[in-house]
Amino acid sequence: MQSMSAKDAKYGFGRLIDLARSEPVVVEKHGRPVVVVLAIEEYARLRDGASGAATPSVAAPIKPAAKRTRTERA
Repeated sequence: MQSMSAKDAKYGFGRLIDLARSEPVVVEKHGRPVVVVLAIEEYARLRDGASGAATPSVAAPIKPAAKRTRTERA
């Protein structure tokens, strides 16, 4: 699994997408992993328990995470 900094992901979003198409990519912020970016096909496979029933066009919409304040961070 590849990893990249949040800054590199931001300024190289096209590269992030290209990498994530072939394998999941861990995005790190201040050296700590915060998210994983993966291809829609892999997401559908994981979501459906590897049954292969879903297609990328029917993937469930993803809700954005609630923004956390500084006091919420550990």
